[in-house]
Formats: sequence, structure tokens, C-alpha cells
Amino acid sequence: MSRSLRRFLSSPLTVAALAVVVLLLVAAVFAPQLATHQPTRQDFRAVLQPPSGAHYLGTDEIGRDIFSRVVFGARVSVTVGVLSVALGALVGITIGLLAGFYGGALDGVLMRVIDVLLAFPGILLAILLATALGAGLGPVIIAVAAYSVPTFARVMRGSVLAVRSREFVEAARAAGAGGGRLILKHVFLNSFSPVLVYATLLMGGAILTAAALSFLGVGVAPPTPEWGAMISTARDYMRRAPHVIVGPGIAIFLTVLSFNILGDALRDALDPKS
Repeated sequence: MSRSLRRFLSSPLTVAALAVVVLLLVAAVFAPQLATHQPTRQDFRAVLQPPSGAHYLGTDEIGRDIFSRVVFGARVSVTVGVLSVALGALVGITIGLLAGFYGGALDGVLMRVIDVLLAFPGILLAILLATALGAGLGPVIIAVAAYSVPTFARVMRGSVLAVRSREFVEAARAAGAGGGRLILKHVFLNSFSPVLVYATLLMGGAILTAAALSFLGVGVAPPTPEWGAMISTARDYMRRAPHVIVGPGIAIFLTVLSFNILGDALRDALDPKS
């Protein structure tokens, strides 16, 4: 474990990405303390003000402080990312475990269902679900989780197939271990590394998808501060006040990039061949 940790932290780029993610978590937890203004407070005397000492990132079209909205938007993004990935992983890992361990007809049926879901572009599936369920944080979490289930199932199944015939699994089976014990203690724990890597990579994708849904008007509804919704309203004022799009745009870019870097670094650190 210590060797894997040293490999994980060996790159300055990985450390920088980890720092960005830590800052994101700090902003999400301590948003009320870090924000300089109420994120929904309107001030029509300070509409589209440029960045200044009073408003670090300027104000939007109705005088709301952009810095405070970006900080509170981190809370929404972290909530969507963590809960959607956790929900998608729970369902996908369960399907992948059952299909990979038992095989046969069960594997065939489950994988055909997964193939059908994979035939739909992920963002299209998320849009359809978000539209059907209505705007709000809960529907966005469900929509983002749904499109991640098929890949979680595929990754888990492939990992289980590589582990289930290993000597230690056969030894546990010969010692009388039941199916549930074999799956949870011997197969799942030794198949989890690829899923952990994918979950890290998906965090950035989940946040980006949630922002895209809000940008399209089927995600988190205003006036809740959400990065995608902020960009959606800011696009009408980009020529007059380009600063309105900088804050949420950079927040999305750095967050997605950082999770992708961490996922790649985690994959390399957990690779037994490296």
C-alpha cells in the first residue's frame, strides 16, 4: 500500500490535481463561511460589475456575487458527483458481480440488458431521464447515476472473470465457503481496483454531465447556484461582460481535469506491473 501511495503522489501534476479536489471539498463543506455574499441576493445597483475588491469575480445580470455562487455551486457539484457515482456503482457493481461470478444464463440476460443501455449515448439517456423526472437535484442524481450503471457493470464483470478462477478462490471454495462469502470476501475485494479507478474518472464526468443538464434547462433549477446553469444564463451577456462566464467555466474545467488526472494516477499506482 505504501508503495502504491508513493507512486500515486510521485507526480507534481497529481499532487496539484489532488489539491484542487481538496479545495473543492473544502468549498462544498464550508461554503457559508467562504462566500462573501448571499449567493441568491440580488443588487440591481451592481449589475454586471467587473471583478473588484467587493466582488472577486464580479456580479451577474441581476447583481448577484459570482464568487459566492461559484463557491456554493461546488456544494451542488460535489453532492451530484458523490451521490450519483455511489448510486451508479451500487447498482452496476451488483450486476457485474452476479453476472461475472455465476455466468451462464444469468450472465447472458444481464449483459444483454447492459448492451441495450450502452447503445444509448450516455448524455442522451441522462437528458431523457432528467426531462421525465423533472428539474431538481434528485432527478439529476438519478439521471447521472443511470448512465454510469452499464459501464460499472462491464468493468466489474471483467474484473470478476479475471479473479474467479484464481487459486485462492478455488481454495476458499474447497474449504466450504458459500457463494455469498466467496463473492464478498474473496472475489469482490480482489476485483475492486478497476472499479475504484473508473469511479474516480467518473466523478469528473458526473459533474460535467450535471452541468450540461442544467445548461440545457433540465437540471438543477434557478436560483440554486449551479455551474452549468450559471453558464447558461451568462451566455447572453458574454460580449458585454465576459467575466460572468469565467468563474463557473474555470471551476468546471479544473474539477473535471483534476478528477481525470487522479483517475489516471490511481490506475498507474494500482497496476501491479508498474
